[in-house]
Amino acid sequence: MDESEKREENRLGILPVEQLIRQFAVPSIIAMLVGALYNIVDQFFIGRSIGELGNAATNVAFPLTTSCVAIALLFGIGGASSFNLALGRKQKEQAVYYMGNAAVLLFLLGLLLCMVTQIFLVPMLRFFGSPDSVLGYAVTYTRITSIGFPFLIYSNGGAHLVRADGTPRYSMLCNLTGALLNTFLDPLFIFGFGMGMAGAALATIIGQIVAAGMIFRYMLHLRSVTLERRHLMIRPEYAVHIMSLGMSSFFNQIAMMIVQIVLNNSLTYYGARSVYGESVPLACAGIISKVAMLYFSVVIGLAQGLQPIAGYNYGAQKYDRVKQVYFRTVRYALSISVAAFLLFQLLPEQIISLFGDGSEEYFLFAARYFRIFLFATFLNGMQPVTATFFTAIGKPIKGIFLSLTRQILFLLPLIVIFPLFMGIDGIMYAGPIADLAAGAAAIGMIAYEMRQITGLQKMETA
Repeated sequence: MDESEKREENRLGILPVEQLIRQFAVPSIIAMLVGALYNIVDQFFIGRSIGELGNAATNVAFPLTTSCVAIALLFGIGGASSFNLALGRKQKEQAVYYMGNAAVLLFLLGLLLCMVTQIFLVPMLRFFGSPDSVLGYAVTYTRITSIGFPFLIYSNGGAHLVRADGTPRYSMLCNLTGALLNTFLDPLFIFGFGMGMAGAALATIIGQIVAAGMIFRYMLHLRSVTLERRHLMIRPEYAVHIMSLGMSSFFNQIAMMIVQIVLNNSLTYYGARSVYGESVPLACAGIISKVAMLYFSVVIGLAQGLQPIAGYNYGAQKYDRVKQVYFRTVRYALSISVAAFLLFQLLPEQIISLFGDGSEEYFLFAARYFRIFLFATFLNGMQPVTATFFTAIGKPIKGIFLSLTRQILFLLPLIVIFPLFMGIDGIMYAGPIADLAAGAAAIGMIAYEMRQITGLQKMETA
C-alpha cells in the first residue's frame, strides 16, 4: 500500500473531528432533507390542487413510506456500520461482504413490500385510519407509489453505503437529483396534465428510479473495496450482523409507523366527536408531521454523519475521538432543536397556510397541534443522535432500546390513554410528555456509556 492509499484509508482516524463532521454530516443532512422534500412537495401541490381530502390521503398512506425508510435504515445503516467497523479493524474482506449483502437485501425487501402492498392495499389503508371520504384518493396515490418502493428503499439505504465508502457528496447528489426531478414533475403532471393524485405519485416514483440508478452505478466502482459477484450472494452470518447494527434505526421507524397508525385512527375517531370533524385533524396532523420531518431530517442527518466517524474510531480504539464526535454532534443537534421549537411556537399559522386554504376550525386545530404536540422539540436532538451512536460503536441493543423509548414506551400508551379523559386534546398533550421522558432516558444512558469509554481509555494508556 503506498502512502496516498494509507492516508485515504485512515482519514476517519486522523483528520480533525470537526472537519469530518462537516464532511459527513452536511451531505447526510441534505440527503435527509431531500427525502423529506419528496413528501413535502407532494403535500404542497396536492393541497393546492385537491385540498383537505388530498392532504388527508397522503397522511393515511404515510405509514407505508415510513416502512420503506425503516427497511432502508435496517440494511443501510446496518451495512454502513458493519462496513466501517470492519475497515477500522483492518478486516477488508469482511467489509466488502457487508457492503454487497446490504445492497442486495435492500432491493429484495423493496420488491417484497411492493407486492404485499399491491395485494392488500385497501384493507391496509383502512387499517391506517382512512375514512370513506379519503379512501379513493389514498388508493389512487398509493397504488402507484408502491411501484417505486424497491427504488426508494435501494436509493435511501444505498446512500448510507455510499457515504460509508467515503463519498458523502455523491450520496447527497443521488437523492438531490431525484427530489429535484420530483419537484419539477409534480406541477407538470398535477396541473399541466390534470392527473391529480396520480400525477403526484408518478412524479415521485420517477425521481426515485433515477436516484436508485445513480446509486447502482456507484456500487460498481467503490473507492475502498472492489465489489464482486460473490459478495452479492446473501450469507446468513453477514446478514444477521448487518441487521443487528441496523435494528436501532429500523425499530425507531417501525415505532413511528405504529404510532402513526394509532394516531391516525385516534384523530379520526376523536375528531368526529369534536368541533373539528373527522378529516380536519387527520389532514392537519399529516401536514405538521411532514413539516416536523424537515427538522428531524437535520437531526437524523447529523446522527448519520456521526456514524462512520464514531464507528471507525471505536474499532481503531481511538476513544478520545469517539467522545469528541458524540459531544460535538449533540451540541449541533440541540441547537437545531431549539431553533425548531421557536419556529413551531411562533409561526404555526403561517406554516400551515403554505399548504392550502381551510376552514376556521382547520387553522385553529393546526395552530394548537403545533404548539402543544411539538412543545418539547427543544430536547428532541438527544435521542436520535445517542441511539445512532450506540449502533455505530457496535452496541445495537442499547440503540434499539433507546429508539423505542419515545414512540413505543411513552408516546403510544399516552395517545391511547389521555384521549379517554381529555378527548382529542389528550393526543396533543401526549407529545411533549413523551419527548421529555425520552430525552431523560438518552441523557442517563449516554452518561453511563461515557464512563465506560473513559475506563477503556485509561486501560489503553496504562
